[in-house]
Amino acid sequence: MKKIGFIGTGVMGSAIVKHLLTADYSVNVHNRTKSKTDDLVELGAIWCDTPQEVAVASDIIFTMVGYPSDVEATYFGESGIFSVDVTGKYVVDMTTSTPTLAKKIATAAHDLGAKSLDAPVSGGDLGAKNGTLTIMVGGEEKDFEVLLPIFKVFGTTIMYQGEAGSGQHTKMANQIMIAGTMTGMTELLVYAEKAGLDLEKVLTTVGGGSAANWSLSNYAPRILQENYSPGFFVKHFVKDLKIALDEADKMAISLPATEQAVQLYEQLMDKGYQDDGTQALIKLWWPEGCLPS
Repeated sequence: MKKIGFIGTGVMGSAIVKHLLTADYSVNVHNRTKSKTDDLVELGAIWCDTPQEVAVASDIIFTMVGYPSDVEATYFGESGIFSVDVTGKYVVDMTTSTPTLAKKIATAAHDLGAKSLDAPVSGGDLGAKNGTLTIMVGGEEKDFEVLLPIFKVFGTTIMYQGEAGSGQHTKMANQIMIAGTMTGMTELLVYAEKAGLDLEKVLTTVGGGSAANWSLSNYAPRILQENYSPGFFVKHFVKDLKIALDEADKMAISLPATEQAVQLYEQLMDKGYQDDGTQALIKLWWPEGCLPS
């Protein structure tokens, strides 16, 4: 069985690695903060000091880091993946990053004799934990087919989207949609509470009709529990939406609703909630996220 490398073991990456270990894959791991791999090493993962070491020890290298700048350093840095011989290896970036960078990685991989896919995911912490992520893949279709059995270990909706960068473009479309459902879900709660309604009943009723959506089902209950732990960080959502707006600008299209969502989430960051989950948007209306008394 091929050896897998995984760089970036945050909320999502850690859960994915656990699924790979359960499926009896050998997994080499690296994370900027080593302690975040301790539980994975206890489960059988092998710690590597640098992305370079992961690349040397692995046949397939997954990356899932924070920002495009982190992706750039992980691949092209002095101790990065491309600093060693990667001939015949597969590199798969699962970070939500830019289509431009995905194409740059694909070109470099090709020149070095490697295969490359961009494969961002959706489904949040619950999707990662349950192995039900949606995976959007760009690159060569033949390479996608080779890695499909591995994707199936931690994903259920797995779709090839097209050439390099297409996975990232699909993720931008996904984030644009989520921006609308998150703002709608938040304003629904604000409105219903002010109208004196029973919020539990409202969520059950609305969730059973045409307004049903993933954000409503998964994040509204957390708000009522005053649980703002990050299934997905506010700061990363702002990063994603800004990428989407930048790409939209390149295509000469206007996305006013997404622009408004970015402004709202930036206000949330200005209040110091950048490390909360995206459901913390309610804190713009309910101080500290507590239901108004």
